[in-house]
Amino acid sequence: MYENPEWLPPIEAALKDKDVNYKLQFVNDGSFDLSKAPEEGIYINRMSPSSHTRGHLSGVLFTRELLQWLEFHGRRVINGARAFSLELSKIQQDIELRRFEILTPMTVVVVGKNKLKNAARNMPLPFITKHNQGGKGLGVRLFNDLENFDDYVNGPEFVNDPNGINLLQEYIEPKENFITRVEIVGGQFVLAMHSSTEGGFELCPAEDCDEATDIFCPTDNKNGRFSPALEISPNDDLILQYIKLMEANAIDVAGIEFVESSDGLRYTYDINTTTNYNTDVESQLGIRGMAAVVDLASKLLAIDYPEVSMC
Repeated sequence: MYENPEWLPPIEAALKDKDVNYKLQFVNDGSFDLSKAPEEGIYINRMSPSSHTRGHLSGVLFTRELLQWLEFHGRRVINGARAFSLELSKIQQDIELRRFEILTPMTVVVVGKNKLKNAARNMPLPFITKHNQGGKGLGVRLFNDLENFDDYVNGPEFVNDPNGINLLQEYIEPKENFITRVEIVGGQFVLAMHSSTEGGFELCPAEDCDEATDIFCPTDNKNGRFSPALEISPNDDLILQYIKLMEANAIDVAGIEFVESSDGLRYTYDINTTTNYNTDVESQLGIRGMAAVVDLASKLLAIDYPEVSMC
């Protein structure tokens, strides 16, 4: 289940390498009969909360209902309805992170563009803005003073959240100029990588992206923005907490991001369930993230359909 064809090559390559039969289902639009059961199989949800930036505004709404239908009929979905609900809401993500006693930055929810300037008066400086339904770092900007923030809100560069829910968040000064992203699949640590923040906040690690909208999302890694985080181990206490959170919320696949502050505290601020993997980092580590996703799908297929011979 996908909406961005540019993200398909890595997962298709992994499916072919593992000799797994598969079908592609474009989920920006479509139809399904509620009186009938869906096709049998294991479903992988790759719908992105940033789909509206690619002209796929209806995809999120369609996928949300489709997942309910699939799960009602007992179909196993990798990153199903609960995971997708969290993917679409940084508010829900923050609540779940707090539930598991994972440190998060101070965040204020603002509904209504006309409320943003007043809410900002109660924020410590500097602070950042972001969309509740994010993706690709959309709407993320750093403000050091209220005058520039007011100009942004009043000006033509302001970009609203697709649902009108914006967040003001405490800016955590990083100890070093990077954030760390941890990739987990099926309850197992896969890899961790650093993403440099020197060029901005849109830190999608995908190799293929639209340069017109993903200003800071590279089509290659020549600028060295992404690098392996070799100091992060699978037994790190924070990683173990991430795994518990994912298990409790039926999240099968996620890239979770944190920043280490100058005083050594690690603040987690984003859970990405439509994760992509940077091939340069993968090659340095000898790991393929999508191969882990396909291994999970194959395992689930063998459990739910033991009679199926994969060829």
